[in-house]
Amino acid sequence: MALRSSPASAFPRLIRPTASQSQSSSSASGLRHYSAPLAGTVPPAKQKYVPTSGTYPKGFLVSGTYVGVKPANKSTPDLAFLASETPCAAAAVFTKNKFQAAPVTVSREMLKRRNNSGIRSVIVNSGCANAVTGKGGMEDAEKMGMQADKCFDAPNDGKGGSTIVMSTGVIGQRLPIQKILNKIPAAYDALGASHNHWLDAARAICTTDTFPKLISRTFSLPSSPSIEYRMAGMTKGAGMIHPNMATLLGMIATDAPVAPALLQSLLTNAVNKSFNSISIDGDTSTNDTVAVLANGAAGGNEITSESSEDYAAFQNTLTELATDLAKLVVRDGEGATKFVTIRVTESPSELVARKIASTIARSPLVKTALYGKDANWGRILCATGYSLISEPGLPINNVPEILPEKTSVSFIPTDGSPELKLLVNGEPETVDEVRAAQILEHEDLEILVRLGGGTEEAVYWTCDYSHEYITINGDYRT
Repeated sequence: MALRSSPASAFPRLIRPTASQSQSSSSASGLRHYSAPLAGTVPPAKQKYVPTSGTYPKGFLVSGTYVGVKPANKSTPDLAFLASETPCAAAAVFTKNKFQAAPVTVSREMLKRRNNSGIRSVIVNSGCANAVTGKGGMEDAEKMGMQADKCFDAPNDGKGGSTIVMSTGVIGQRLPIQKILNKIPAAYDALGASHNHWLDAARAICTTDTFPKLISRTFSLPSSPSIEYRMAGMTKGAGMIHPNMATLLGMIATDAPVAPALLQSLLTNAVNKSFNSISIDGDTSTNDTVAVLANGAAGGNEITSESSEDYAAFQNTLTELATDLAKLVVRDGEGATKFVTIRVTESPSELVARKIASTIARSPLVKTALYGKDANWGRILCATGYSLISEPGLPINNVPEILPEKTSVSFIPTDGSPELKLLVNGEPETVDEVRAAQILEHEDLEILVRLGGGTEEAVYWTCDYSHEYITINGDYRT
């Protein structure tokens, strides 16, 4: 049966803080606080990232519903429902943390059992991660999926559930499962296709996020140039962000026709270039999940071969959208004031470049210097130098050497002005501290490290560490 489409629900107004609220969110000493001053508001600096319209894939309906999973939440939507009007192909990439949350296990097994086909929906709660909750937590995750499945008048195909389950929030606490189960039918009744519906759903998966992260776009495929395909994605994450996967959840939906057997490789490739190339604090969550659903509602030829032009075109679109979503996660890093691109070039391999970029991205000394607008390039060089050292007792064989006499470090300004060279072939430059301070005033910054030992490169995206990061994480559970 087709899903019911209901009128657009009103998305909670994005309230700009009053002068007194703004003052309370930044101290007299000039410290920059960027998290929301009130529950449900979006800080002025982040409002530019919230879309006011979108173009969404055919045959998908979404909703965001209030449950009150976390007792402190009195009104904000915290249950997201994404559903396809017809069974569709789906794939997901999950956290590699050994303590994997119940919804991760349940969803992985469901996709395997169904061979990535016949999927109807995704159900997500925020406020509680349902992680490290034993057998009871596993049962709760299964119940969430079963309750969502009941909303669809579909024949029993003998393959069990058809809903991907995700949870995010505090680890080690059981879900208020009955409250969630009671609200899933209401979430189904609230499904719709409008921009506000999508924005409600994006908001419902947030935890310490300061804004809902939602992107949509149109694209075409070489075999069906006259058809306008659509893709939309939402993600959440502001802390506990680092591969593999980089607490982060993501849902991507498209009306393009893609064979179930190909979706996993397409998503894995996209994630490696996006969600696995970001870091906020170096912590990999127990719950990370990114899923893609394709229902083929727009028509055209199904993508069935990895060697086809359609496959390559779809891969580019999926990777670009995933990258843009991943960048929004970094821009909303807990307490962050800067968006930092770390580019490592002239490397003997991409793996080495990624390792170095990752190490710089999670260095507390680099991140605090960036917050303080201090051009302390020695910290960048230090992180580069220890990035390939193996831990005691864990030797790594055949690791390429970093050659200090060939290594260079620069700041790349975002205003188009020339790079500021800090170190050239191992020799320190005389740094113009005034210009360095001007470059570091900008919200965006690129750090460029040239190794001088090859042709490969890698890019990571990260943010700075502020006083507020400690504040947010010091009282997260309360």
